[in-house]
Amino acid sequence: MFQGASPFADFVDSTFLVIVGISLLVLIGLLITMVTFIVRYSRAKNPHPSNIEGNVPLEILWTVIPLALFMGMFYLGWKGYVTTIDVPENPLPITVTARMWSWTFEYPNGVKTDTLYVPLAVPVKLALHSLDVNHSLYIPAFRIKKDVIPNRVNTMWFKTSAVASYDIACAEYCGLRHSYMYTKVVSKDSTDFDNWYREESQKQSKPYQSLLSVAVPK
Repeated sequence: MFQGASPFADFVDSTFLVIVGISLLVLIGLLITMVTFIVRYSRAKNPHPSNIEGNVPLEILWTVIPLALFMGMFYLGWKGYVTTIDVPENPLPITVTARMWSWTFEYPNGVKTDTLYVPLAVPVKLALHSLDVNHSLYIPAFRIKKDVIPNRVNTMWFKTSAVASYDIACAEYCGLRHSYMYTKVVSKDSTDFDNWYREESQKQSKPYQSLLSVAVPK
């Protein structure tokens, strides 16, 4: 945590800390209130209990404050979600196919791999579909996850900030070998990516055209 590698990671981590902080404050407040009431209104101090008819200001207070907190958390969640669906212009398009129990990544010229190779700092748009059951493509370091569903195409985008490799997992239980759906995102600098793509295109007898001329870093 706090070492994210995508445009979403820092915001997701900050939102997580805010929500945990609010939850802790609410927990501590409830505990203090509970202990105070137990001590102050114990049977030893109040042998003859009195009935409380109501307190309008207090009822308004305990309605407005939680509502404001929860709406604030909702806003943070919505803001983060909008960022994940706002795809930049000229992304690198890659088709992702999920099946029991593997991933296939297909590039614009038809090159297929079982590892996702991407150029550094270039927006990548994934078109996700499944050949059988529900799956979910999850990249923990990027703080993104998207369901992969039969007969439907979902989209996901990201760009990397460093030359490195990152785990990909399936986050939706999809059968006996669910844990086998494990692979990597490998981020390469532009020269290395272009060389890899040229070599892979030749191996698979696919026409080569530099993807970096289509997908422009933003």
